[in-house]
Amino acid sequence: MANRLDGKVALITGGTSGIGAETARLFSLEGAKVLIVGRSEEKGQALADDLGDNVIYEKADITKEKDIKTSVEKTLQHFDQLDILFNNAGGPVGAGIEKVTQSDIDYGVHLLLASVILGIKYAIEPMKAIGGGCIINNSSVAALRYRQGDPLYAALKAGVTHYTRMAGVELGPHNIRVNSISPGAIATPIFYGGSQRANDLTKEENERKMEKLRGNLANAVPLKKSGLPIDIAEAALYLASDAGSFVTCQDIIVDGGRTAMFNE
Repeated sequence: MANRLDGKVALITGGTSGIGAETARLFSLEGAKVLIVGRSEEKGQALADDLGDNVIYEKADITKEKDIKTSVEKTLQHFDQLDILFNNAGGPVGAGIEKVTQSDIDYGVHLLLASVILGIKYAIEPMKAIGGGCIINNSSVAALRYRQGDPLYAALKAGVTHYTRMAGVELGPHNIRVNSISPGAIATPIFYGGSQRANDLTKEENERKMEKLRGNLANAVPLKKSGLPIDIAEAALYLASDAGSFVTCQDIIVDGGRTAMFNE
């Protein structure tokens, strides 16, 4: 099936690398017009240039409410509507339970939870205006099982998953579907120091680290293969397309069976 998002407009936060970039690529291939936002201007513009006229990059820091609001406004300015919002941006936020600081907490709340809450807030009216829409929030298996992330990260992702359900109930009468995706360990540069660290490495160094990472992640799941950004992008495509039109208030786990290995 092709062109599953024909005529749709999507806004993807954290869209300059990893899961966000792969989702932007897939959505555009399926016919959507896409606005990607993120802090890395060089990577964001390069990706938009590579994907063609239907993908536009705008710089934004989603830890700031004004940037979230502006991202929605820019989407409407460029494409006149908003059908799909993928609240994807995120990353590590703090230290262990005995060393966590107020600064860690403040940053984590803004990055992982407030960005989702405010993204939903500003997407509601544009989606109501066109008779509905689809909101996807990137959560994590850390919200479901112990030792899948530090306690602060896990608690905030649990908040994302629960807020998804609550928002889905409230927005259902407006034909706005709200779901989350909980990835397992997906092979992205975040696991060896984050996107900035990856930028500091040569292409060959990145490839070596990624190959090693994929091997390690494959050994950690029943399927014995590494999860990739495209796996999450495909889940997002299902939720955003007509195939997912009767799905809301759900958390889709994409983890190669990892959570089944842990009972706590």
